[in-house]
Amino acid sequence: MPALKKRSVLLTGHATSIALEPEFWAVLEEMAAARAVSLAALIVSIDRNRAGRPLASACRVAALGFARTETHI
Repeated sequence: MPALKKRSVLLTGHATSIALEPEFWAVLEEMAAARAVSLAALIVSIDRNRAGRPLASACRVAALGFARTETHI
């Protein structure tokens, strides 16, 4: 099992850390590139729309949704 990779992000003026598996980070980076935004901007967008879900979980769900649409599964 791969170790979690932690990254720091500034959300609404507060620094926070998110720990995700490297595979999820790779998909989020691909997602950000597809939207022509920075990874930080993408995470801010995910944060705004997470509806009470933990941020790491919301990032995983967003990455899964993107991967599913990209691979048409």
